[in-house]
Amino acid sequence: MNKKWEIREQDNELTEEIAKKYNLSEITAKILASKNLNDKELEKYLNENGIGTVKHYPIPMHLQEAYKDLNPTRADFYNPFLMPDMNLAIERIMEAIKNKERIVVYGDYDADGITSTTILKRFFKDRGIDIGTYIPNRLDEGYGLNQEAIRHIAEEGYKLMITVDCGITAIEEVKLAKELGIDTIITDHHETLDEIPDAIAVIDCKRKDNTYPFNQLAGCGVAFKLTQALCIEMKLNENEALKYLDIACVGTISDIVPLVDENRVIAKLGLKLVKQTKNLGLRSILQQSGYRKIDSNSISFGVSPRINACGRMGHQEDALELFLTDDPIEARRLSQKLEDFNKLRQETEKNIYQEALELIEKNKEDNNPCIVIGKEGWHHGVIGIVSSKITEKYYKPSILICFEGEDSKGSGRSIQGFDLHEAAVKCSKHLKAYGGHSMAIGLSLKTNEFEDFKQEFEEYSKDKITADMVPELIIDEVVEKKDISINSVEELNVLEPFGEANNMPVFLYKGLKVLSIRSLSEGKHLKLTLQDDNVLIDTIGFNLGDLVDKYQIGDKLDVVGNLEVNEFNNIKRIQINIKDVMKSI
Repeated sequence: MNKKWEIREQDNELTEEIAKKYNLSEITAKILASKNLNDKELEKYLNENGIGTVKHYPIPMHLQEAYKDLNPTRADFYNPFLMPDMNLAIERIMEAIKNKERIVVYGDYDADGITSTTILKRFFKDRGIDIGTYIPNRLDEGYGLNQEAIRHIAEEGYKLMITVDCGITAIEEVKLAKELGIDTIITDHHETLDEIPDAIAVIDCKRKDNTYPFNQLAGCGVAFKLTQALCIEMKLNENEALKYLDIACVGTISDIVPLVDENRVIAKLGLKLVKQTKNLGLRSILQQSGYRKIDSNSISFGVSPRINACGRMGHQEDALELFLTDDPIEARRLSQKLEDFNKLRQETEKNIYQEALELIEKNKEDNNPCIVIGKEGWHHGVIGIVSSKITEKYYKPSILICFEGEDSKGSGRSIQGFDLHEAAVKCSKHLKAYGGHSMAIGLSLKTNEFEDFKQEFEEYSKDKITADMVPELIIDEVVEKKDISINSVEELNVLEPFGEANNMPVFLYKGLKVLSIRSLSEGKHLKLTLQDDNVLIDTIGFNLGDLVDKYQIGDKLDVVGNLEVNEFNNIKRIQINIKDVMKSI
């Protein structure tokens, strides 16, 4: 699929001014210039992103005071009692502690839910309070609260349930809990309905009556704020909450929330703790992942997939136990289990993807405006990932369905400009249930309704999918040999942590000569060695292995990707992580 390359407009005068004023390389100055920040905003941005942490780029004298005030520190957290219902939640929790009532935390099976549950479980344990935990099984129960789980929790004698990363839409489930003698405190970060559950407290900054300064926290961020409030109420040292920032950082980066404002404080301070974490499970999974450098990349691609693999394969409790154990032998055993689950997830995903491609080719599904396919035996914990890959390959909305007897479950992914949730609404007469948003949905239907649903969905898509819907690749900057060096590329790390709303900069490097080309991992990835005069540049193109036969030695290429420094045997070399490539004109 050819991508449309869009290069951001450059302001050379502003770039030069920024580079000189803040003692930055031109390559970093250009990225900052493209953000269209005024002078005051730019100073704040630089300081919030830790410009002073790079030893060879000290803070200019006139910014010393601004750095002290604006660089993320523990003082930059907002007062947790500004959150809706926080005072009510703290009052009820303190009452439960005083009366020695049984407390349970109800979480979710993904990385955000697991880390949220970990934060509260460990906080209470450190106070000598043993609380229970409940994580629903993705395959049997699905996301969020369910009535069978509520009944089980009541049978166990729990009187207070605290939800994390879920619960904001659980109207009937909270009502049932109340009937069974369970008080509920909801902590969530998802969008609310017109009605909120009748709980003791509903802490969600997406509420319409919210006045908290920031409403984009991940679920683990809300859980962390709850521990901050408890510390204040219990008159504890603030470090008793801050010591869980490593876990909150993992959940925040994993959940792909915007890394701005309070999320940036959590991620930036949390990464410092991750590097020296005392959590044996986190330390073990980091070692298992093989990443030597601890940054947002190692969390996103090393830690998160291993946690999420447990939930996808129906073994969510193993991920939670890993983060809760204080036994180094048990931590190693559990991190190996996560590694095994992740490999099983990858193998399952690979098989389903191949079967999906065969179905698409056999039935010429790629000629349709969207791709809706189904098969018996597919693992519905994995099909969402496969749907993403299908959509990426064909740049069409896709829905994959697992046939499971009379009932079927599906997952879909979309493209910019096509609202997948709205499409599901229009075709809902063929669905039992559905949920999600414009870019991703989950659904269920009767198997005998599949063909009718497929036909109606395709008809709806015909009127919505247009020829100008092609994938866009936004390029931050065009670079040449003179622009890049080990120091200038390493300096880009001052913009860490990268993630949603603060993506890694994307560069275009033109006219590079191919010296060698090969595929890796059984043809999955592309490896190129490129040359610009006397400079050699290594490249890696993940999931671009099918391009290996498209180019040959001696070709001149234009390459778009992220600039990285790759270190091997103590030798540093610049590397391009390729996002797209084409022959030079």
